[in-house]
Amino acid sequence: MKNTPFTQKHIALGAKMAEFAGYNMPISYSGINDEHATVRNNAGVFDVSHMGEFILKGDKALDLIQRVTSNDASKLSNGKAQYSCLPNEQGGIVDDLIVYCIEENKVYMLVVNASNIEKDWNWISKFNTENVEMHNISDKTCLLAIQGPNATKILQPLTDMDIMNLKYYTFAKGKFAGVDNVLVSATGYTGAGGVEIYFEDVDGAADKIWDAIFAAGGPQGMKPIGLGARDTLRLEMGYCLYGNDIDDTTSPLEGGLGWITKFTKDFTARPILEKQKAEGVTRKLVGFEMMERGIPRHDYLIKDAAGNTIGKVTSGTQAPSLNKAVGLGYVNTAFTAVDTEIFIEIRNTPVKAKIVKFPFA
Repeated sequence: MKNTPFTQKHIALGAKMAEFAGYNMPISYSGINDEHATVRNNAGVFDVSHMGEFILKGDKALDLIQRVTSNDASKLSNGKAQYSCLPNEQGGIVDDLIVYCIEENKVYMLVVNASNIEKDWNWISKFNTENVEMHNISDKTCLLAIQGPNATKILQPLTDMDIMNLKYYTFAKGKFAGVDNVLVSATGYTGAGGVEIYFEDVDGAADKIWDAIFAAGGPQGMKPIGLGARDTLRLEMGYCLYGNDIDDTTSPLEGGLGWITKFTKDFTARPILEKQKAEGVTRKLVGFEMMERGIPRHDYLIKDAAGNTIGKVTSGTQAPSLNKAVGLGYVNTAFTAVDTEIFIEIRNTPVKAKIVKFPFA
């Protein structure tokens, strides 16, 4: 298992550790419900240094990004970021990612999922016929996500960058906690506000930044948060998790990602996805809440009132903010209307649920 620069800090703090995407990661500290509430109501710090980062440079960098991603990266100017995905040749999803425009038409950073770093690198490289300069900086890049309504207020004294007024999907670069060349972005995965901090661990930068954040935030109730609460927080917002809710077999249009699929440019599988848009898809990712006791889990069958299988659960949990169980899953399009009654098969018993809108929280 790989470690992040913060692994020993997590262990010293008593975190429950487990393997995730090949890394030894903190799953929880004080408990998922407590950590979830901390982020929703105040601020918490996630170590997400296991994520992947690629730098693409040169005159043809944008052309390559346009070729391999579904969204239109030509709309990005310096300091802007964009959610996108990498479609495969069958119209499925190689990965979802965020594209950061460091220097318009010249330098971009792609942030990809930890479990897909090698897969994504190989996929993008396959289309790099114009010798775009590519650098995989994943192993030397630290990433902390400080999330919650009070996050930017707590962090602002640590930097001259105006992070309290960072608009969603924008970023700034500058000095943070005395460390140079830190990128601070507002592209959070919790729906609770906050920022993400990217930096290289040179000259003890990881310790400096971690210690400065907790010196500022600890007295104000900021806590370290594990991946368990990250999952419940993103699920309450209806955000997709790669490998659960979207994968190589699901198309962006089935997964509710039509808004990041732009047919104003040429990209991998564009004809397949255009056909899907014109003709409609046969299944869609929906949100549902349980009407009876039971927690939906990945791969549980979804049935109609007559007992016919109409889909499958992709993610589910007891949502801490809502005090009820919710989930995501793919169902036949005939069952996607809000308030449609469905049944989740839990231990061979159909348990009643209904389709609801995102976000749940």
